[in-house]
Amino acid sequence: MTAQRIYDTVADDFSRVNDLIIKRLASDVPLVEKIAQYIIESGGKRLRPLLVLLASQAAGYQKDDHLKLAAVIEFLHTATLLHDDVVDTSDMRRGRSTANAKWGNAPSVLVGDFLYARAFEMMVELQSLPIMNVLSHATAVIAEGEVMQLMNVKNPDLSEDQYMVVIHNKTAMLFEAASHTGALLAKASKEQETALKDYGKHLGLAFQLVDDVLDYQGDAETMGKNVGDDLAEGKTTLPLIYAMAKGSEDERQLIRQAIRKGGLDDLPKVLDIVKASGAIEYTMTKAKEQAQIARDLLACLPGSEHRQALELLTEVAVARVS
Repeated sequence: MTAQRIYDTVADDFSRVNDLIIKRLASDVPLVEKIAQYIIESGGKRLRPLLVLLASQAAGYQKDDHLKLAAVIEFLHTATLLHDDVVDTSDMRRGRSTANAKWGNAPSVLVGDFLYARAFEMMVELQSLPIMNVLSHATAVIAEGEVMQLMNVKNPDLSEDQYMVVIHNKTAMLFEAASHTGALLAKASKEQETALKDYGKHLGLAFQLVDDVLDYQGDAETMGKNVGDDLAEGKTTLPLIYAMAKGSEDERQLIRQAIRKGGLDDLPKVLDIVKASGAIEYTMTKAKEQAQIARDLLACLPGSEHRQALELLTEVAVARVS
């Protein structure tokens, strides 16, 4: 119910953004349009464009360019998803087959490139060098985050600090760019601009940490992926890092072996160790800390329904774990 209240705050704008996205997906190459529409319409929450709409209006924006900016952010996000799924050889996302599973790797990568290009076309139309600067930098950082994650596949020695850098670059960066550019569009004060930028960063970290928890206690119906997918891909996430630090030597070695091997052979044992170690509670505490930091940053904004929606979003971020 809380989540619906957030979307209701910008319901009309959200509908107009969706219309703009469909319009700007148009291509003379049918397969480009088909794959792009498949991914865009695959049931995502559209959190990042939502952040643009809420942040810009919480900072007092009253024109229409926030719609185009929201579409740009969604195109950038969708492009990264297409490329991620190829890199991760994923065959399921949000409960549906990935584009690479349906059409192959090459078309998926190339349509991702198309979406990046279309996003930058629309970015130019906004005629704001500060916004272009933020988004071009964010795109580079996200790519670096992907490479960092790739380098650390099947690496059980990843530290908590190193992991926080990876998830900032890979996930939180686009949240940060969405709220930051919303503030720039509204020509917010420097204090409000910095607050909204940092709000996005900490909100994005909270969402990713909760996703880490859900990988060890969620289900495919609610998540659109299976429990243990991260482990199967050899990804060392915070629950595993904590469990290795707190478990016995035998438990630590079992998790290290499971990460290095990948797959799901050791999943039942790893799940038992993760849950017994307190890793779920620890990761959730970290997520709640990030969400609270994000909420506190909004204090410098004037009271409005858009600021309230941003506050509620910090609650929604951590309420996905029952």
